[in-house]
Amino acid sequence: MAVVQKNSERVSRRSLLSAGLAGGFVFAFRLPVRAFNEPVQPPDETAGKFAPNAFIRIDPSGKTTLVMPQVEMGQGVYTSISMILAEELDADFSQLTLEHAPPSDKLYGNPMFGIQATGNSNSVRAWWKPLRTATAGARAMLVQAAARQWQVDPASCATANSEVMHKASGRRLSYGALAIAASSEAPPKDVPLKDPSDFVLIGKPLRRLDTPDKVNGNAVYGIDAMLPDMKFATLKTCPVFGGKVVKVDDSAARKIPGVQKIVVLDDLVAVVGDHMWAAKKGLDALAVNWDEGPNARIGSKEIWQDLRAASEKDGAVAKSTGDIAKGLSTGDKLEASYELPFLAHATMEPVNATVHLKPDSCEVWTGTQVMTRVQSEAAKAAGLPVEKVTVNQHLLGGGFGRKLEPDMVVAAVRIAKHVDGPVKVVWTREEDIQHDVYRPAYRDTIAATLSGGKIVGWKYKVSGSSIMARWFPPGFQKGIDIDAVDSAIDIPYDIPNLQVEYVRAEPPAVPTGFWRGVGPNNNVFAIECFMDELAQKAGKDPIDFRRSMLASQPRFLAALNLVAEKSNWGQPLPARVGRGVCLQPSFASFIATVVEAEVDEYGEVNLRRITSAVDTGIAVNPDTVVAQLQGGLIFGLTAALYGEITIDKGRVQQSNFNDYRMLRIDQTPRIDVHVIKSGEAPGGIGETGATAGPPALRNAIYAATGVPLRRLPIDRARIAGGRKA
Repeated sequence: MAVVQKNSERVSRRSLLSAGLAGGFVFAFRLPVRAFNEPVQPPDETAGKFAPNAFIRIDPSGKTTLVMPQVEMGQGVYTSISMILAEELDADFSQLTLEHAPPSDKLYGNPMFGIQATGNSNSVRAWWKPLRTATAGARAMLVQAAARQWQVDPASCATANSEVMHKASGRRLSYGALAIAASSEAPPKDVPLKDPSDFVLIGKPLRRLDTPDKVNGNAVYGIDAMLPDMKFATLKTCPVFGGKVVKVDDSAARKIPGVQKIVVLDDLVAVVGDHMWAAKKGLDALAVNWDEGPNARIGSKEIWQDLRAASEKDGAVAKSTGDIAKGLSTGDKLEASYELPFLAHATMEPVNATVHLKPDSCEVWTGTQVMTRVQSEAAKAAGLPVEKVTVNQHLLGGGFGRKLEPDMVVAAVRIAKHVDGPVKVVWTREEDIQHDVYRPAYRDTIAATLSGGKIVGWKYKVSGSSIMARWFPPGFQKGIDIDAVDSAIDIPYDIPNLQVEYVRAEPPAVPTGFWRGVGPNNNVFAIECFMDELAQKAGKDPIDFRRSMLASQPRFLAALNLVAEKSNWGQPLPARVGRGVCLQPSFASFIATVVEAEVDEYGEVNLRRITSAVDTGIAVNPDTVVAQLQGGLIFGLTAALYGEITIDKGRVQQSNFNDYRMLRIDQTPRIDVHVIKSGEAPGGIGETGATAGPPALRNAIYAATGVPLRRLPIDRARIAGGRKA
């Protein structure tokens, strides 16, 4: 895989819920941590240290610890957040250590949501200013302490590499030497932040802090937590959503060496053993009779029938501009509908949690995107006050939104009630895929009119389940799920008459949740596919068609022009090879992507090349931006080519990577990422590639075959032997 990184140069998105952070800030980094050896928040955590806020700890030896409010799940956030903090603190980056923040919405609540959560591609963009402000204040306190000791004006001092220097006399003091004195300084107000021209870390492609331990095997994920006298367990729930246990024959399971206990609850059965193999073999040997309940009648056919019927209804209006009735009565009209299926997360690290439950306490070891939710839900399951539950955070072997749910921890606590001592509960891959919290199935309908080669009327309606209504009720108001219409209400094109609607349509029994973008990867797919069909109707090149409606969007236009140049857009291609483009406003980044693909006579798709141009504002670590776009593109293209969860008789039909397959290394093409230099505040990047890949691929197939696919995954039968457009 070749990667080209260049330096060259909207934002909107969820301005919803700018919940402020109460309390202070803290700073820390230590990888890996075997949490059972260390309390999460020792009573003397700040004793004898400079701890001006919830994120920074400097002891007299000079050790600087950063307390990390966001979790690392492969996106490089530990390094990026550390760079932001070290930059504004003027700390010696090579000497920092890092610790996971303990559960606390008050101290570590995400500034965009007010709860402690990692997701929505907002770790850097949400914390960019709050962390810089907090850290600049800490730096000023250190300067004040040094100036007081030297009896000089603080303005005559400078900072660098964890030292304060008096420029005139050449005197200097380390942050460690100033730690105690700085603790007595009054926190200053309105400390100016560094000018980007003075950055020494931000903008440099620094090596990730978590990589060495991941390479040498020392990294500790949730599944790696090991405790003395720990038992292992795995579980199965009814294959039909909502089913219950009727009867269990465990006679064969009990004969398997290493099996210690069979735990039978109302909705699940678990086998506890001396090791994972014993637990798994014991689980396989169980004979369970289930009460499948009414959901055994549900199938994909019925779910899609219901969703299509719902999509014909009027929706709640999320945005209205101009006169939509007039717009839709002007010019040539085109209508289309687009559908995306349920998808599983299939994270590399299987779902797991380790729990030690005692009569008066509960301790959890896991990797989660929502620490405080895990703590509160574990407390409910254990029947304990929240303050009696300790949550130890670990690295995540993939999150993608799956670990925004606490269900794996709740199940582990319920099982732990029947086990003496600690127990690690690991779901099998089959249990994981067949009992996921799935990306919703969506149906989008669009009607648009063209006049003079431009769009004059645009009516867009998205229909699907509301994740926000369940997961974060403030995000679902007046019938509108703010995530479901994300990237639809902030469409980048200049359209004078526009209306966006949302219809909530919940699938019976199927649980739905976030999946590396959700609303954006649904809406960008429908919008960008329809844009190509409109370009075809207007007789215009797809990029030229988009350019004509970007007069008010210079950052989008710059990205589109750059990707056209770098992808060789317009250059001749062989038969049944096409290029497709996608432009997206998602996560406050400005990204244009071109996929070049070949379709053989049997409908198989060969990815030849991918090119992205991204303006994500200030790129804290450009290497991370490139890597995240690469990974996201592969993730999204995997879904476009293969991803679909189907239901039959209330059962998920897919079970493992044999029938829920991934894009393989020999199928991955050259990926060129061009990072545009920008002085704007950072945007999000973790989910943007997953959103960009599918529509760009679909449009490449459209260009190669003339077949306008409107549903994913790719229908190979429809494009087999298709014509060259």
